[in-house]
Amino acid sequence: MAAKKKVAKKKTVRAKKEAPKNAFYAQSGGVTAVINASACGVIETARKNKNKIGKVYAGRNGIIGALTEDLIDTSKESAASIKALRHTPSGAFGSCRFKLKSLEQNKREYERLIEVFEAHNIGYFFYNGGGDSADTCYKVSQLSKEMGYPIQAIHVPKTVDNDLPITDNCPGFGSVAKYIAVSTREASFDVASMAKTSTKVFVVEVMGRHAGWIAAAGGLASTDDTPIPIIILFPEIEFDQEKFIARVDSMVKKHGYCTVVVSEGVHWPDGRFLAESGLKDAFGHSQLGGAATVIANMVQSELGLKNHWAVADYLQRAARHIASKTDVNMAYAMGKAAVQFALKGHNSIMPTVDRISNKPFKWKVGMAPLSKVANVEKMMPNNFITNDGFSITKACRTYLEPLIKGEDYPPYKDGLPKYVRLKNIGVPKKLKKFVI
Repeated sequence: MAAKKKVAKKKTVRAKKEAPKNAFYAQSGGVTAVINASACGVIETARKNKNKIGKVYAGRNGIIGALTEDLIDTSKESAASIKALRHTPSGAFGSCRFKLKSLEQNKREYERLIEVFEAHNIGYFFYNGGGDSADTCYKVSQLSKEMGYPIQAIHVPKTVDNDLPITDNCPGFGSVAKYIAVSTREASFDVASMAKTSTKVFVVEVMGRHAGWIAAAGGLASTDDTPIPIIILFPEIEFDQEKFIARVDSMVKKHGYCTVVVSEGVHWPDGRFLAESGLKDAFGHSQLGGAATVIANMVQSELGLKNHWAVADYLQRAARHIASKTDVNMAYAMGKAAVQFALKGHNSIMPTVDRISNKPFKWKVGMAPLSKVANVEKMMPNNFITNDGFSITKACRTYLEPLIKGEDYPPYKDGLPKYVRLKNIGVPKKLKKFVI
């Protein structure tokens, strides 16, 4: 019997490959018709780079989801469901109005973020929101410096108010602008048809605390081939009651009717909002709403004209059925770029929309440091508002028109838009409960 050769088993020692860092994505502030398109851009791009980014965890209800370790595992969603986010309005993962204080004021919250990030191997932070969200993202970006934890924080721009600096416009604004322009035109046709014996003035209140971008969009309703008597009340212009009443009187006498687009942030010369409730939101902002009724009552008492008023409110920012195709494309591009920038090693930045030309309209993705974005509010330029303070200039029209162009209708079923509802399966918690 042949002797068996004893073969020494060699232990193969392989260096354990470090698992790629996971990403945390969250939505913040007031949602829009296209914020989910940005989420789609983030998640789809991350999935295409699995060797560099592990899972994408979404915060349930924004940054609160990170603090309370209430994370959603987006890998549990099908590719079809994630794709459907592109045509689904509002925040698929829930949003919040919660502003982190400074590290000095509330160190425990930042320590908690580090604990959650470490526990779930998170190295990328994508925060999708407006100005206050940019501030939160900037603070989180400082964590690696202040607390010794490597985290790449990228802000994904979003706000219907269009008031973020540096970027040409903000995803979410184009679709609101389109909704307001279309609604203003349609309502004006209605009023015109009834003006002889009924309503003479229609007042519509739109969002815009300090910046009048959305109100300006109402001016797009009137064109050379479809002229409409429109008065716009901007928050950038101090409200002059006498001057306003005179303009309404003049327009109704000339055209038989007129439409007034009033921003919620319109204020008196002393700074008081026309419709300030006295309440504050989580960010410390005055809660507004009711400017339309103030204006309507003024028209009635001063001129005795029959009028109707409406508040666009959530309707304007949720109207995905009439979203601007340009806006949808930009929103997706910002989410995609955020991931691409992170993979290139960038930190504390925000992808931007850089306008190249107006005719034809061309744009590209740019980049801005968060240190120059956080806590900076972009108002309408003086040359965008006519000298009388009641309308938009040609320059403003040139800026706005490309942003509302194109239709990107969602799929319909039984006459209604078909939107996706994600499963939003939670990630098992590893830490002790944290109370905010």
